Amino acid sequence: MQGSMISPSRYAVLTKEEFQDLKLLDSCSVANAIERFRVQLRNEGYSEGGLVCQYPSMLPVLGYAVTLKVRSLSPPSKGRTFFEHTDWWEALLAVPSPRILILQDMDRLPGAGALIGDLHACILKTLDCSGVITNGAVRDVKRIESFDFQMFSGSLSVSHAYSHIVQVGGPVQIGSLEISPGDLIHGDCHGIVRVPKELAARIPATASALRKKEEEVMSYCHSSDFSLEGLRDLLAEQ
Repeated sequence: MQGSMISPSRYAVLTKEEFQDLKLLDSCSVANAIERFRVQLRNEGYSEGGLVCQYPSMLPVLGYAVTLKVRSLSPPSKGRTFFEHTDWWEALLAVPSPRILILQDMDRLPGAGALIGDLHACILKTLDCSGVITNGAVRDVKRIESFDFQMFSGSLSVSHAYSHIVQVGGPVQIGSLEISPGDLIHGDCHGIVRVPKELAARIPATASALRKKEEEVMSYCHSSDFSLEGLRDLLAEQ
């Protein structure tokens, strides 16, 4: 298993107020606000289709990324189970809280087994993780539902198979989205968004202004004064 300890001092964190204001938003509003700053292409910085939110009725989650690479199709070269390699727990605690665990399944066909079930979800919740994101599988979704612990996954699995960690830290790939340790991740029923930290404190106000403009358009659509020309004029102001 590769990886190394990382000092928490390398991570920039939001103030408590900034964090809570951002967490209150839905992920679509976050994505809309980020677009306005033009710091990346519009098709970057979020998860595309294929990643399933297991608890769509949960409130949004927000946290700092802890990254791992895993495999489950074949046995590990050393040890028998992932519980024999627990050094990554210290690496997890080196990232500011709250945390979100990001697992890249490196197998040719991701999802043969699930590293995260109810037991490990309980451990992660105790270690101040608010959720897990993986292109692979999770399991025990009914048992975990009461944990207030969100899970995004590419699939479900009945077994952990040969699940084991092959790398701790470093960039991981979830679909087309690259995530590095300490990245700020926002997620809800729509998917996940990587939030540029330099913009994080400005996103709530921008999202609020955009939402107000959208509400003006929707209100106009329901008004007796509605016309296509009026709609075009209103949209031109957006």
